[in-house]
Amino acid sequence: MKISLIQIDSTRENYLNEGINEYNKRLKNYCRFNTVTINMPKTVRLKPQSEQLKAEAKAITETLLNDDKLVLLDERGDTFTSVGFSQFLLKQQNASIKHLVFCIGGPFGFSEEIYKRANYKMSLSQLTFSHQMVRLFFCEQLYRAFTILNGEKYHHL
Repeated sequence: MKISLIQIDSTRENYLNEGINEYNKRLKNYCRFNTVTINMPKTVRLKPQSEQLKAEAKAITETLLNDDKLVLLDERGDTFTSVGFSQFLLKQQNASIKHLVFCIGGPFGFSEEIYKRANYKMSLSQLTFSHQMVRLFFCEQLYRAFTILNGEKYHHL
């Protein structure tokens, strides 16, 4: 199964990039993982929120294929334990999902169009994190889920 993470705009902080790169290297042992960064022009950021959401939705939709399973990382989504998330991934693998796409929205979240396109909404926490930090947390949790599925000692129960 191929797994992608769509993110709006680049990760700016070097310390976050270092952590993300470390987990991306580790994930190569478990799945085909890639990150798709959609850089929004500064002119879009000067527009009203509704127009920003519309521009981001168009860009996100253009990266997706019809049979991609889209999971939004959204504060209103379902929460998992790490073991629960690993079981979610296993269920997707067993369902022969070819491409599982996780998406982190821009500063205002997602447009209604993207919510309608989504197959699932997932929350990493009830706490609020910056979009920049969520990238690292997601990569770490994805790695953790695969180590759980493989019975490795990274996750301590």
